[in-house]
Parts: sequence; structure tokens; C-alpha cells
Amino acid sequence: MSSQKQLEKMQGRQGFRNEWHSDLMSAMTADAPYCCFAVCCPHCASYLLRKRALYDDMSRYECCGGYMPCSGRCGEKNCPEFCLCTEVFCCFSNSVASTRFLLQDQFAIQTTKCDNCIISFMLCLQQLACICSLVAMIVDMDEISEASQLLSCLSDWVYCTVCACMQTQHKIEMDKRDGQFGPQPMGVPPPQQMSRVV
Repeated sequence: MSSQKQLEKMQGRQGFRNEWHSDLMSAMTADAPYCCFAVCCPHCASYLLRKRALYDDMSRYECCGGYMPCSGRCGEKNCPEFCLCTEVFCCFSNSVASTRFLLQDQFAIQTTKCDNCIISFMLCLQQLACICSLVAMIVDMDEISEASQLLSCLSDWVYCTVCACMQTQHKIEMDKRDGQFGPQPMGVPPPQQMSRVV
């Protein structure tokens, strides 16, 4: 996908009117078991969510959702399951973001300002941890090295938490899409048994 098309898509998402059924702050409590699963097995969660977002039709799969230069050139048409598996293990953050963009485009969902702040904080913290690690390598001081390690641990913790909440948010959205909560379609009533009094 060209840079111009990506930019147009990102600008188009700002005009979406729908909101996520659960924001990042409440995703953990909205589906705590799934959030725990996403923390413990984030790659498995990402694989299952992307496949589900594509309605289990892997012929629609494109590596990283078409947002990376390698997209469409990784043999997705020949073995999409293997390509998706490789994507979630080698490009985990891209796989989560691609599923997010796919759902946003499909349901015209905008990201709230609070969600944007959380995601921005996570990214800024990762950048700061990276810069501090570089400074710690250049300046040979124990205090800076320890501060850098603490900041890296904090950054990793925030990253894992936000990704798990994001994946839970995606799962809740697809549960709503698939009618797994909320008003259910009316089913066929069970057959009635007639009793006879003798």
C-alpha cells in the first residue's frame, strides 16, 4: 500500500463516528479472563483475533494488513496461516495494530482521546527507555545504568498491559459483531410436550 493511501486512510479514521464498545481503560474489567489470556499468550491471542477479524477466511489475509513494504510479497496466498503465524511472532506490534485498523475500517470506529493518550504514553515511554539505554551505554555510570534498566522494565510492563487491553478491546468488538452479547436473535422454541390426563 502506498504512503499516500495509508495517509488518506489514517485521516479518514478521524471522521469515524462509532466508538469501541469498551475503551482501553475498561477493557480489563470488561473481559478479565481474556485479558489474562492476552497477557500470558499475546502471540496466540493476536493470531486468533486476526483470523476471527477476517471471518476465518484466510484468502483475505495480507501480511501486516498491507501497511508494511513486505505486505503481499510474503507468500500469503500460498500459506496464509504460516505467514500469519510468522507475523505475530516477528512483528507482534504490527499484527495488533493491523487487526485494530481492520476493525476500525470495517465498523467506522474512532479511537477516543483517552485511548490515544494511553497509546501515545506507551510509545513515548518506549522511546525514552531506548534513549536512556543508549545514554547508559555511552556514559559508564552505575546510577544511569540502573535507572535505564528500571525504565526499560516499566516500559515493557506498560507495553504488555496496553497490548493485552487492546486485544481484549478487539475481542469484545468481535463478540458484539458476532452477537455473543447484547440482544440475541430469536431462536426456534423447543417442541412442546402434550400431556394427557387419564
